[in-house]
Amino acid sequence: MTLLSIPDMNCGHCKASVTEALSALPDTRAITVDLTLRQVTVEGSSSPDALLAALSEIGFPAHIIATK
Repeated sequence: MTLLSIPDMNCGHCKASVTEALSALPDTRAITVDLTLRQVTVEGSSSPDALLAALSEIGFPAHIIATK
């Protein structure tokens, strides 16, 4: 599990874009988006670097809050 902060994510379209980008990674099992906190929880074995790269590619800089 990786918890990410995405400060620029603030609407339904942003949520859909982030979900689509992260879902495209082969080792992603589940994604939970919290627009209020602007955080995303990703379940699976995708590396944190791969998650950050996928988000950066679509214009959403992010940082890691926690990993388990």
